[in-house]
Amino acid sequence: MKDSGFNKYQHTLKMVTSETCIACKTQCARGIAYIEKMSEPGATGKGVACHLTKGKGMK
Repeated sequence: MKDSGFNKYQHTLKMVTSETCIACKTQCARGIAYIEKMSEPGATGKGVACHLTKGKGMK
């Protein structure tokens, strides 16, 4: 099974908090959705994977 380009690097994305997403200059749809989710009173989260922190995968 061949991985798509996104799945190839998916495990190397860093998890970021909503504060990082708010400060980001190039906000993505995933980050905006996470900001909206975390803006609700009493919301807890573990972070969201940021595509801007994508690194090279192991060969």
